Amino acid sequence: MATIGVLSLQGDFAKHEYVLKHLGVRVVKVRSKGDLEEVNGLVIPGGESTTIGKLLKRFDILEDLKERIEKGMPVFGTCAGMIILAKEIEGDNQPKLGILDITVARNAYGRQIESFEADIFSPFLGTKPIRAVFIRAPQVVRIGKDVEILASFEEKPVLIQQKNILSASFHPELTEDRRIHKYFLSLVGK
Repeated sequence: MATIGVLSLQGDFAKHEYVLKHLGVRVVKVRSKGDLEEVNGLVIPGGESTTIGKLLKRFDILEDLKERIEKGMPVFGTCAGMIILAKEIEGDNQPKLGILDITVARNAYGRQIESFEADIFSPFLGTKPIRAVFIRAPQVVRIGKDVEILASFEEKPVLIQQKNILSASFHPELTEDRRIHKYFLSLVGK
């Protein structure tokens, strides 16, 4: 059985842990290099991307995590997780992994009070719409040639994949629809 890590330094890690456990996988809260060594895949949750990046550096996890992903470990970043994975962040120089070939604009869909839900469609996940929860969500403003768009909202990519890296600008863990987490688990080989 695959062991999935949920980066648990800051943010909405508990909801991802809940979803993954209900999908029948072993879940490890990743807070150290040792925790990282136990996992076959990792979820980087939403939260405050600057804080998550600083904590990755403070706990000396950033470089080891980057190396594991570059060697093929599947990773799924949601919202702030997308920002942490991005190669470039508009107008910001915060600590990041910088391995997903995109440029993002932080909070591009509005502030906390402007959070919203919308239906999106992905041919990769069937014909039924996916309810997407956008909370201070990043917007993808540039996409590299090796990045595949799995779903869009208002003609902007919101669910993307680059080899073993899956990323969403919204929060799939806040709905009852488990298709995106199941898709991530298929990348891990569960």
